[in-house]
Amino acid sequence: MSSPSPLLSKGQNIPLPADIDRIDIVIGWPEPDVEVDASALLLGADRRVGSDADFVFYNQPESPDGSVRFLGTSATEEGMQARISIELSAVPAGVHTVALAGSVGTGNFGALGKLALHVIDAAGHSLAEYLTADADSESAFVFGEIYRRDGSWRVRAVGQGWESGLTGLATDFGVSIDDEPEEAPTADPALTVDQAPAEAIVRPDTAPGPKPTTRGRGVATAKRPVRKTKPIEFRQAEAESWQPARLFSVVGVGAGEEQERRTTSALISTTQAVRPFARAICARMGAPAGAFEGYIEVQYESGETKVIPDAVLKVSRGSKQWTGLLEVKTGNGKLRRDQLENYLDIARRKKYDVVVSLSNDIPAGPGELPVQVDRRKLAKVALRHLSWAEVAHEARMLLSHGGIDDALQAWVLAEFLRFLDHPRSGAAEFVDMGRHWVTVRDAVTAGTLRAGDQKALAVADTWVSLCRHLALRLTAELGVEVKHILPRKFQSDPATRAAAIAERLAADGSFEAVLRIPDTVGDLTVLADVRTNKVHCRIALAAPDEGTSGRRVTWLIKQLTDAPGRVQVEAVFSERGTESCELLDTVRANPKSLTDGRTGSIVSFTLEQSFPMGNKRSGTAASFIASVTSATDTFYGSVVQPLREWVPAAPKQTDVIPPEPTE
Repeated sequence: MSSPSPLLSKGQNIPLPADIDRIDIVIGWPEPDVEVDASALLLGADRRVGSDADFVFYNQPESPDGSVRFLGTSATEEGMQARISIELSAVPAGVHTVALAGSVGTGNFGALGKLALHVIDAAGHSLAEYLTADADSESAFVFGEIYRRDGSWRVRAVGQGWESGLTGLATDFGVSIDDEPEEAPTADPALTVDQAPAEAIVRPDTAPGPKPTTRGRGVATAKRPVRKTKPIEFRQAEAESWQPARLFSVVGVGAGEEQERRTTSALISTTQAVRPFARAICARMGAPAGAFEGYIEVQYESGETKVIPDAVLKVSRGSKQWTGLLEVKTGNGKLRRDQLENYLDIARRKKYDVVVSLSNDIPAGPGELPVQVDRRKLAKVALRHLSWAEVAHEARMLLSHGGIDDALQAWVLAEFLRFLDHPRSGAAEFVDMGRHWVTVRDAVTAGTLRAGDQKALAVADTWVSLCRHLALRLTAELGVEVKHILPRKFQSDPATRAAAIAERLAADGSFEAVLRIPDTVGDLTVLADVRTNKVHCRIALAAPDEGTSGRRVTWLIKQLTDAPGRVQVEAVFSERGTESCELLDTVRANPKSLTDGRTGSIVSFTLEQSFPMGNKRSGTAASFIASVTSATDTFYGSVVQPLREWVPAAPKQTDVIPPEPTE
């Protein structure tokens, strides 16, 4: 296990390792309902930008030379994070300091609690960390800076705030801001197939990119509206059985290498044609926003043999070029250490940036790899992993929640997703609990499972992968970042995490997951009880803090109009140790069934529903994964989604008697 990174205090600085070429800056905060926008400013010796283009943020995600890139915002188990990538060897000589900042559009940093700045290398190792809770009324904050001294790079913790927001911060460093409103682009309505103009066909070399963010007078910091259009619609079929022709045919697709080649080709061609999808996938691989190209089955010499990765990925922006090697597995294909290490050797020799593995494996934690390699090979080249579930997730997010304003591109992406959803693509969702599932399941039932069993530890990791899969599915469906919540101590210690899950499984035969969904009344807890073959879903919510207990019960029932009658309703009272529980059908018929004979006022409710649990390792109908997924979806839709927190009525104005008019 690697040693912990240095924890910096405000004003402290330390050197970065001399052999580090690339670093990622991660700004983290605990509040999921607030978005912190990360930014970077490339400053000269006078601590001012050379031009407005040296301000890197959401509207201008890359410096002119490509050395500093804004990679976006994502959810973590601890809250939220924003990421900036810096290629130290490419930072222009005239840039002395890269200031690392964050800003909020509404409110201030004082409401967010603890803020964190992490500096990590290409292999994911933490190099430095700065934690602060000093922010108060500031709406923009410089967390730290990367700067040169005597020919080497150092990192300093700064912790300085601005009450004038992102605009004020940027202006103080010499950036010209122009936030005059622009006319929002009008999305084209969905085109029918006979309405699509020939000129709408988007070619990789002419595809429109993001609109310029500078307009003569300065940089626009106002966020652009989300663009959304519908794919081309086919309306002339005479019967529902008529199926439109597929852009990516599944006819004749075999297994193994043929399947991998077909699915890889579909991915690369879609990524070349649909620019918003390219930006989403490239961001997950650590690539810049730019013109994307992919090449299939490229051969490289390695001694007396040839090494052939599934694809070579290229992204160019100005004079800067990013290159990655892609290794793809479909179906039950497993990534191999020797293959990945061969690609890492080639990438190092060719001075490429990254090796990306893509398979149906969903690692248990963000940033974790399904295959461990010799870490010495990661000194110059990064290794990243994507799952096919994540690729499908990005496609669904764009199609369902905006980001594509071209009907033809939307249709191409919809066809790619249609291809992935077909079993012959080999890009399956998470459907297999692994080869140890049956043995562990039977040991739980017999009471013979022990926490230290290596098979139990493997199944524990698979359970966390399933939880990540649930969060991804809900994120794509709902359009908000759904997080799987784990204790902080498990974030960087997968072995401890697996041991804790296996210990609980051996003790009471159950798995538990907590999912945090924005704008819901509470966390959704999913408990799979292997001994009773039941999946239990529950959510707790605070009761109104005014009115009688009877009125509080009525308030809850009115929100559960479509919920099944078998949902259990538990009420917790202010009198210590006083609780009651009834089925929803019973409470609907007699609301007093929850309150009769109880003292005190109801302070909270817990709603729980039980579902049959499948016990098969894989498959669809009777599998463990399918039953947990179905239970989660059903409970969210019928119970969680309609619930709203109590909002007290506005205070009433006292009657004021107007004075008598005077003559």
